[in-house]
Amino acid sequence: MRTTVIQMAPGASAPENIDTARALITAAITADKPDLVVLPEMWSCLGGTRDMKFAAAEVLPAPDGTGEAGPLYHFLSGIARAHGISVHGGSIGELHGEKLFNTSLLFNPQGHEIARYRKIHLFDVTTPGGEGYRESDTYEPGSDIVTAPLSPDLTAGLAICYDIRFPALFHALRARGANVLLVPAAFTVETGLAHWETLLRARAIETQCWMVACGTTGTHIDDSGQPRRTYGHSMIIDPWGTIVAQVSDGPGWSTARIEHGVIDSTRARMPVMAHHRLSIHTP
Repeated sequence: MRTTVIQMAPGASAPENIDTARALITAAITADKPDLVVLPEMWSCLGGTRDMKFAAAEVLPAPDGTGEAGPLYHFLSGIARAHGISVHGGSIGELHGEKLFNTSLLFNPQGHEIARYRKIHLFDVTTPGGEGYRESDTYEPGSDIVTAPLSPDLTAGLAICYDIRFPALFHALRARGANVLLVPAAFTVETGLAHWETLLRARAIETQCWMVACGTTGTHIDDSGQPRRTYGHSMIIDPWGTIVAQVSDGPGWSTARIEHGVIDSTRARMPVMAHHRLSIHTP
């Protein structure tokens, strides 16, 4: 399965971000002909005020397709159907009462939603550099562990950004049959330089899954008017922990072929799941 990570530098305007995403996806399809494209976390509205985040968010249709689709949902479904590819919509804001969910959507080549994941672990952190983040001021945590079929022999496990620091989630995804991990993100530059590659490779190695991690890049303005920089460096990592594709700084994309045989050979050589002696606790 040819897989492309689409790295963006989004702002707070959803219509502008949709135009940028469409242009990057179209260019990547023309150049690399992927079967699956993956967008970053909150590509639809990064930064801005709380009101801006709510204005860009949507009430999503029911998983069976009933209900009205907003422009973000319509775009993701439509581009999957138009090009006959699977689309992982990074994450977008989902309206939920007085707060939002940080929600990933996965569409099949017919444009039908096949998975919906709401970010479980919220980023309420002060970095060593003194920057404070309070995702829970705006977002509600999800609770469901989500997998979905990508092909007859590839199963996606869904997570978002800060989730990567909680290995129990990824062990639970592996236990439910995942062999491809899809992780959109908006890592800060500070934490990205220190931990992004290390955490991604560790999760790939310990679960023996392909890791497809797609991040935002560039500078956006937060609700207090302060500039925030995200790290980029979207990458695809094989089950042995080798980086096989990577975007550096700035908007762009990179593509790699995800092969089931690499999963089988890695797990056969080192059957770590058969060697577990401790219970795996799910969130």
